Amino acid sequence: MISPDTVSIGIGVGTQPPLSRIKLTTRLARVAGFDAIWTVDHFQGWFPQELWKRDMAWMARPDGTPHAYFDYQALIGYLAQRAGRLQIAVGVTEALRRHPVLLAQTAMSWSHMTRRPPILGIGAGERENNVPYGIEFDRPVGRLEEALQIISRCFDSRGPFDFSGEFFLFDKAMMDLNPAPGRRPQIWVAAHGPRMLRLAGQYGDGWYPTFPMKPVAYADSLAAIRDSARTFGRDPKAIVPGHQIVAVIGRTEAEARKHLDAKVMRFLTLLAPAALWAANDLDHPLGPDFRGIVDFIPAEHSPEEIVAAMAKVPTDVVAENVMWGTPERIRESLEDHVDAGLRHIVVSPASAAVSRSSAVRSVRALISILRRVRRSANARLGAG
Repeated sequence: MISPDTVSIGIGVGTQPPLSRIKLTTRLARVAGFDAIWTVDHFQGWFPQELWKRDMAWMARPDGTPHAYFDYQALIGYLAQRAGRLQIAVGVTEALRRHPVLLAQTAMSWSHMTRRPPILGIGAGERENNVPYGIEFDRPVGRLEEALQIISRCFDSRGPFDFSGEFFLFDKAMMDLNPAPGRRPQIWVAAHGPRMLRLAGQYGDGWYPTFPMKPVAYADSLAAIRDSARTFGRDPKAIVPGHQIVAVIGRTEAEARKHLDAKVMRFLTLLAPAALWAANDLDHPLGPDFRGIVDFIPAEHSPEEIVAAMAKVPTDVVAENVMWGTPERIRESLEDHVDAGLRHIVVSPASAAVSRSSAVRSVRALISILRRVRRSANARLGAG
């Protein structure tokens, strides 16, 4: 089971059809000895429909769409009976379109279906999953802060309760469902900025950043979370430091470098925050205030605008946005992150989108890399 005292590994199974692929990935995770599987919570994807073609990603089909997603809540209930000893997680949902009591009820329901505590990964959300559906993306961090209070209250106590906040108002509300014994759901906060890091320390059982971070930056953010935990009287070492990392894997460094030039990699780098570009003394094509995937809505940009912006993406910025290289280099980079405090590793092999053969090689290499990192890191930590 995932613990702050040992290094564990997870894999994303996604929520996009077909269901057979998700079942296969779950089975692979069990056979390969992973510790967790992670879903996502989306109404739509990032790729513009007009650009979803084979030259963008090999799995695109002429009649396909990048915007079809299963509901993660139903999917986790389905996977619970097939996960065995894997922990099941969503990474991540939010409290704008998902009411906090519903989030708590769902997570507690999962705890009765699984053999391990389920993980409720939660963040401030993204415009693309709210604004097109008539949901205001206004002060999402403030809303999240109240939601975390409510979810924790639902997990830990029973009977009618009141809550008077700026965003939520309860009057003798009831949520008397108990988590399964020994399987209280875990709250993992997708935190990056100072206020979010404070919330992770105040309420989180785990930390799950999804933006790229160098080991030094990771260690600094983890220190801020632990300082927050101490401020609120919590054990700072009880919070599991996780990270979702995007990797580009090649058999040689030259092959990995070639993958960085792929159209899909340039598009994904376009979704990086303007701050990452500024660190390379470059202006982001979508503006100096662009916050990356938090701001991006595909329908707000024409295909021509996106293509023109992609043409301005330098390979060096792509390289800054992902972990890339040979399997050995990826292993060394992950071990550097472990030394910075990382304990739960989830790696998404972006090179798997370049070609079918690259997908097979990337997944095989990734399994080997993660198992080696876990084994060697736990030996160093004295965790077996």
